[in-house]
Amino acid sequence: MSDRVSSSSVGMERQIEIYMNGLQGKAPDLPVDPDRLRIAAREVLDDRAWGYLDGGAGSGDTMSANRAAFRRWRLRPRMLQGVEDRDLHVQVLGSTIRAPMMFAPIGVLSIIHPAAEVAVAEAASTLNLPLVLSTAASRSMEEVADAQGDGARWFQLYWGKNDDVTASMVERAEASGYSAIVVTLDTTVLSWRDRDLENGYLPFLEGEGLGNYFSDPAFRRALDEPPEENPTQAILYFASMFSNPALTWDDLQWLRDLTDLPIVLKGILDPQDAKRAAEARVDGIIVSNHGGRQVDGAIAALDALPVVADAVGDQIEVFFDSGIRRGSDILKALALGARAVLVGRPYCHGLAIAGADGASEMMLNLLSDLDLTLGLTGCSSIDDVTRDLLLRADAEGGVEI
Repeated sequence: MSDRVSSSSVGMERQIEIYMNGLQGKAPDLPVDPDRLRIAAREVLDDRAWGYLDGGAGSGDTMSANRAAFRRWRLRPRMLQGVEDRDLHVQVLGSTIRAPMMFAPIGVLSIIHPAAEVAVAEAASTLNLPLVLSTAASRSMEEVADAQGDGARWFQLYWGKNDDVTASMVERAEASGYSAIVVTLDTTVLSWRDRDLENGYLPFLEGEGLGNYFSDPAFRRALDEPPEENPTQAILYFASMFSNPALTWDDLQWLRDLTDLPIVLKGILDPQDAKRAAEARVDGIIVSNHGGRQVDGAIAALDALPVVADAVGDQIEVFFDSGIRRGSDILKALALGARAVLVGRPYCHGLAIAGADGASEMMLNLLSDLDLTLGLTGCSSIDDVTRDLLLRADAEGGVEI
């Protein structure tokens, strides 16, 4: 597969592969339609795991808003632009990545598939796409790094109440080849989540998603007994220190002094916060509402994106997360100011069905969709994707010119 995805015509090659297999009576292993893929994933997960993956804050209104926001923007294709050779490469934090898409940080993947984050690392390696690993991973960051090899990877940090543990996590990430620290800002407390509450289910309390904690020397030093001997004590200590609602903008200087790695702040939706991030000398921001999991009734992430991007200009790099399902979604996010996007739930659907192969196949299909849609809109490279590629749809579905 690695030879296949290195091509500048990944979309055409993927199509041909599927159609040639069809001539021999072989359908794709996974549904190509992301909505059908989601339904297929539901069939293999139990109610608790599915509720945790698929649910959001409160009524789920923010998740719905994320998808609706994409429909309010329409692509305006240009013709006869010479798009035979297409280049998906982009520069991200000083490095080149093969396409403007990454595996988003999603925790507790052991409830989705036994291979958990190791399987996702293998998929990222196969496709040569960056992986952002969650602090709340079920496998340790070192094990995930070994599985991914030389691939690009960032470490997502949940900044808890124990600074020694936070510092240790960052130091371990540096030593394991993670090239950026992504600080999630929107989870200083967990939201009210109807589906998890109805199931009485928080996977951390059953020891899931604690691979980075149980393997961390600073975390282990804080315990009377190691997690292997007294998991209950370890879980309760984790619950007491995981989130830190006392954090302020002033605390970022401590983290900046701690590491030379680029720092990216995830969860920015307000232009004033974006400006504060630039003033704090971070290297990037991710416009995200946590996939609708944290604030019920929040602004759609895509609606926030152009205002946030305009607020910081070229001072820091802007990324996007929340609601990506198709190649056209990626193009819209790029046109509105994102350097690259993070893809979350869809790869988990593939993971649930077929492990590393499922996650890889889903992301390959999305990559192929992006490549073809790029060419069909008249663009031959990501640099050609600008805001004039879009028109805003009015309430009746027409466009505002």
